[in-house]
Amino acid sequence: MSHQFLIMWCNEGLECCIDITEDQQQRMWERLKGQPLRETAVPNYNHLLLRARVNSQRHYEVYTCEATDGITAEDIRAMFDASPQSAADTIRRLGHCMHSDRATNDRVLIT
Repeated sequence: MSHQFLIMWCNEGLECCIDITEDQQQRMWERLKGQPLRETAVPNYNHLLLRARVNSQRHYEVYTCEATDGITAEDIRAMFDASPQSAADTIRRLGHCMHSDRATNDRVLIT
């Protein structure tokens, strides 16, 4: 079984890495049983997007990424601690971009 992760980082480092698989499955069973939905531990995507837009100077990126069973959120955090650039490049290559204010070097500066 694969796991879905919500990963958010900026130019200052990793901000959050959350395994959203378990939360989605639990909410599905609550709906099927007709139980009231509990408060989710996963942050609202709109809150993350608002944070990214208000702090545009930090160049936020928000991705979802699927990983094989056995890979945990701690593993992804450790990957960002060990090599932030290669971790970001890997997530960009394998994940699904939800939001990106990635800084680019295409500006021409005239001095």
